[in-house]
Amino acid sequence: MSIVNLAAYKFVSIKSTAGWREPLRARCESLGLRGTILLAPEGINLFLAGTRAAADGFLDYLRGDGLFEGKFADLEVKESLSATQPFRRMLVKLKKEIITMHSPAIRPEAGRAAVVDARTLKRWLDGGIDDEGRPVVMLDTRNGFEVDVGTFDGALDYRIGKFSEFPQQVAEHREDFAGKTVVSFCTGGIRCEKAAIHMDNVGIDHVYQLEGGILKYFEEVGGDHYQGDCFVFDHRTALNPKLEPTATVQCFSCRAVVESGAQGSTKFQSGEHCPACYALNRKALAEAAEGGPGGEGREADLRVGDAVQLAGGTKLA
Repeated sequence: MSIVNLAAYKFVSIKSTAGWREPLRARCESLGLRGTILLAPEGINLFLAGTRAAADGFLDYLRGDGLFEGKFADLEVKESLSATQPFRRMLVKLKKEIITMHSPAIRPEAGRAAVVDARTLKRWLDGGIDDEGRPVVMLDTRNGFEVDVGTFDGALDYRIGKFSEFPQQVAEHREDFAGKTVVSFCTGGIRCEKAAIHMDNVGIDHVYQLEGGILKYFEEVGGDHYQGDCFVFDHRTALNPKLEPTATVQCFSCRAVVESGAQGSTKFQSGEHCPACYALNRKALAEAAEGGPGGEGREADLRVGDAVQLAGGTKLA
């Protein structure tokens, strides 16, 4: 039996996030869905998985129930299939933002940035210019470790560690956008939508967001002008341009992406370490066993993720 994976978001004002939390959780539980729903005053962001009937039942509820005041009647959803359930439990979380930028002046509901659909973007990239003759530059708004799995040819990548760093990077690299058409993109559209609005707000001209993100681009035109796969935040780790899971995995310890070739290394052990954190892991375990920075001979109790942090590594969120 195939599992249907749903991904959707919408920027829309929500006054009663707390009042919606339990009804949403209860409906998902009754349908056997798993995943995460984020609610914030600025909107909703969800990743859910379950049977076809459960997915359809939930979307009918979200789009049509009077509790939600018609706010999600036009909710657009991206779907993919997997052989197994990618999520372990069902969570509904209340947040300040559905995607954190720490820029409270941004109100996407007040007006979206200009959008470009996948087929139009492919045509632009085929020729290297937009319909008005301006050079097209692709701007990756994702974290650096996501970009490493795959991105558009020649895309700008500022190696951000988290999305809240994006405004500063834009301020430092404004010259990269002068005289060009900028297309911001991300996995499914939520970050590039907020990114494009920010760029418009600070006076950068000719900025578009890629409608539906990389996954929609894959769905509509495949992998043209794109190198590699697309990182996703569930156990599948990465999807290829056919929207199929790949052999890429994520390290349990440091959360680095480990492609299939690196999984054959003696420094990779599933559930423990990868080539990126192997040395840090061994150093921290040794220090813990000796009562060093890890402390008091706790080697038997030391989790691998803790070992990386003790050695100065960073676990990616």
